[in-house]
Amino acid sequence: MSVLNKGNRLNNRRTEIVAQSFTTNPAATTSTVTQITSRSTGVTLNATAGQITTDSTSLAAAAEASFVVTNARCQAKSVPVVAIASGSTGGVLIAGVSAVADGSFTITYSNTGASPETGASVINFVLLGVE
Repeated sequence: MSVLNKGNRLNNRRTEIVAQSFTTNPAATTSTVTQITSRSTGVTLNATAGQITTDSTSLAAAAEASFVVTNARCQAKSVPVVAIASGSTGGVLIAGVSAVADGSFTITYSNTGASPETGASVINFVLLGVE
């Protein structure tokens, strides 16, 4: 296995891989917030990365919930990436970003399990493409 510098290309059986470089934004900020009231209550977190602890109200099997993350660092061209970090109790959660706008993005998470999800979950996020 070899490491490619930015812009170098490797052509292997007509599959082209282009190496890109990612750098840490020196102005990057991280923070945490806890959702209150319900799983669809919006939160405000003005950071480029962080953790959101969801409300612990029950999320039925095969149900989903969406909430808006108000974030002044988010731009319409940003790429928010989310991942369930911990806390699933009873259900099987998956999370994704369902909308992006200047100043906010929306997280939708689904319980794909056969049992209700009854615990508070922690969702990690990072904003890519933030200037």
